[in-house]
Amino acid sequence: MGFPKLLIEDKPRKLEELQMNVQKELNCMNRKLNIAITRIGNPYGHPNILAEFIAGQLKNRVSFRKAMKKAIELTEQADTKGIQIQIAGHIDGKEIACVEWIREGRVPLQTIGAKIEYCSYRVRTIYGVLGIKIWIFIDE
Repeated sequence: MGFPKLLIEDKPRKLEELQMNVQKELNCMNRKLNIAITRIGNPYGHPNILAEFIAGQLKNRVSFRKAMKKAIELTEQADTKGIQIQIAGHIDGKEIACVEWIREGRVPLQTIGAKIEYCSYRVRTIYGVLGIKIWIFIDE
């Protein structure tokens, strides 16, 4: 988990609720289930956490460019070599859907040996569904 404090603050109630939901989904109510929470070292170096951050910003009606630039700022602190963010859909409530992207550093998508983490994320806003794609270049 990127930010375990959010779950640990109300520790007993939220963990038990999470455990019950997982048991219901897996249909194993008669078995004991152990949940261990581990902290991720650089949470903003992971594209899934970054996509959720951008999605939260877009739901709160923050400008998409401002949200993308803030995400790039956070990623630079996580010691990555490059990042590319793409948002597609009816951005900021525009009539015509479009694709906007921004890149910082190197993102060699054609190089097979490059270690690139990728995430595709959907977010429902009041304007409709937006798609967020994130590529993070870690190392060669």
